[in-house]
Amino acid sequence: MRLMDDPHLADPLTPKYQRVILKLSGESFTSSGKSGINIDETLNIAHQAKRVHARGVQLAIVIGAGNILRGAQFSAGGAVIKEATAHYMGMLATVLNGMALQSALESIHCETRLMTALRMETVAEPFIQRRALRHLEKGRIVILAGGTGNPFVTTDTAAALRARELGADILLKATKVDGVYSADPKTDPSAKRFERLTHQEAFDRNLKVLDATAFALARDTRMPIIVFSIHEPGAVAAVLAGKGRATIVE
Repeated sequence: MRLMDDPHLADPLTPKYQRVILKLSGESFTSSGKSGINIDETLNIAHQAKRVHARGVQLAIVIGAGNILRGAQFSAGGAVIKEATAHYMGMLATVLNGMALQSALESIHCETRLMTALRMETVAEPFIQRRALRHLEKGRIVILAGGTGNPFVTTDTAAALRARELGADILLKATKVDGVYSADPKTDPSAKRFERLTHQEAFDRNLKVLDATAFALARDTRMPIIVFSIHEPGAVAAVLAGKGRATIVE
């Protein structure tokens, strides 16, 4: 769904956080069950980002690439592509999503910087912590691609790491579902959605809030996490104002 501009900016929601890391899966950029980059979904993300940015939120967005490819899909079953190479291919795919989102944001008059952990100065700045902080302080939306620049590390872990590096107040994880459930709600109709959890409760219940490495980093640094559906209209602004359907882990 494509969101309109002016009605969103007139919305009275007040954010509770000043500096935010938004983790977007690759599936956020495409329609359900599809692959590739869907321009309407990409514009949806851009309008949601502009809406919270217009309220003074310093926003950095960590990009996944599951809509294009996952490194694991090329490294299983005796594939000829080496596992490390496959992971680098996945990191490169995040840059494609980052470029698409940057163009979408600039089309609605948002100043952005695309930064990547992989050096490719022709299309993006290298990620340098101090430079990223300066961009945020100057009011630019920072798009972070390339994961951590290392194979065998997920973009969840990249998001948790960048949240810590950049001094974020909270980590938002945008997914296809509206929170953390006791089981997969698509296959188990009795699955319960949690409104609020502690890090320890999520760990004890083995709930898939983030991947294990990312969750351990968030737990150890006491980083609050909000899990929500990016496909709900105005979802980012709503969860940042303490509204909407989501699960808060803190």
